[in-house]
Amino acid sequence: MEKLTCFKAYDIRGKLIDEIDEDIAYRIGRAYGQLLNPKTVVVGSDVRLTSESLKLSLARGLQDSGVNVLDIGLAGTEEIYYATFSLELDGGIEVTASHNPIEYNGMKLVGPQSRPISRENGLAEIQQLAEKNEFPAVNGQPSGSYKKISVFDDYVDHLLGYINTDNLTPMKLVINSGNGAAGHVIDGIEAVFSQRNVPVEIIKIHHEPDGHFPHGIPNPLLPECRSDTANAVIAHGADMGIAFDGDFDRCFFFDDKGQFVEGYYIVGLIAKAFLKKSADERIIHDPRLTWNTIDIVNEHGGIPVQSKTGHAFIKERMRAEDAVYGGEMSAHHYFRDFSYCDSGMIPWLLVAELVSTHQQPLSQLVNDMIAAYPSSGEINRLIADPAAAIARVESFYRDGAVHIDKTDGLSVEFTQWRFNLRMSNTESVVRLNVESKADVALMNEKTEEILGLLQLS
Repeated sequence: MEKLTCFKAYDIRGKLIDEIDEDIAYRIGRAYGQLLNPKTVVVGSDVRLTSESLKLSLARGLQDSGVNVLDIGLAGTEEIYYATFSLELDGGIEVTASHNPIEYNGMKLVGPQSRPISRENGLAEIQQLAEKNEFPAVNGQPSGSYKKISVFDDYVDHLLGYINTDNLTPMKLVINSGNGAAGHVIDGIEAVFSQRNVPVEIIKIHHEPDGHFPHGIPNPLLPECRSDTANAVIAHGADMGIAFDGDFDRCFFFDDKGQFVEGYYIVGLIAKAFLKKSADERIIHDPRLTWNTIDIVNEHGGIPVQSKTGHAFIKERMRAEDAVYGGEMSAHHYFRDFSYCDSGMIPWLLVAELVSTHQQPLSQLVNDMIAAYPSSGEINRLIADPAAAIARVESFYRDGAVHIDKTDGLSVEFTQWRFNLRMSNTESVVRLNVESKADVALMNEKTEEILGLLQLS
């Protein structure tokens, strides 16, 4: 039996030809249909050169398992989420490798209400069925239908429902669509802005769809992928820059000075945006960097709730708490009215409205938070024995700590600083985040101290 290495913990991702091809895509469709027995599933694909052919093979596999397939064409992952929950379908699959290099492709799978399908709730079984490849023979035409549809206009209307466009003041935005994957959505939003006479000018870069990735990997988390957006903000005197990853379920911000804004501080801004409209709401955050988010949520009458890192955990906790919003420092933002799913489009609309209503530039809004809670950002280190290294750090700090939490990795809190140290699930890497209360020197000192402890043999 062939082992399919493209199956990961939360999605499907692998090198083309070696790990994923049209035959494997077909088998995934057959397996999804056989295991979950859905009536109707929506599919879409990103801008990669192989995504369309993989999607059509996937669709044939679904059809041959008796599933009716709706194809929304070129789309981001969140458009699949929207189609699945808004049309009350049985599931959805986006063909994408998101921010991975050009030689990769993959899929993200959801069930009813766009609930994620991961290794814990079906993905492992889909893998087993695809590996066995013992599906009933298909004689003649597939029993499932195939139809191209569009939910685009309703999706754009839904996005704009998170803000009051009358609140938007004259503003100039640079938007980097990451080799064009997000371009059609930006065009759709711009068209509505024009109809409503919204005074927002959008400067588009890397806007046209091009699966050759002429502008590099669509991954703004990499410093080398940020300069085009930053330079355009400065050149055009823009109020803000926004850049997307390959399937635009994440967006990244640049302030009016072209400076990259750490995702941690955006969580605080979006929490504030929701709580200004409705207090007493629950806001979900991850344990890596927390003080700024907790401070803002408490200040605006909300209830901060900590969850383990990762989209499956955040979404589950949001449903349990009926939280209006959840945010991770990795630039994933989740919304109750978006069926608790992540969106890369909703955040920039909310931040643009917040900048307008506060009548302050993004740099000032963010710098106030950075000054109050300076942070290291996530630092990754390759360690021979991660578990032993983390235990050594815990032993060193345990006695002086005010609070220790192990919701996700090791979080240790003192009166003036705190840190979170996590171990990767897939490699010998530890991930460190440190923050302090208005003391950059202390934050830097403790960051170096912990890194030194990690490197001890």
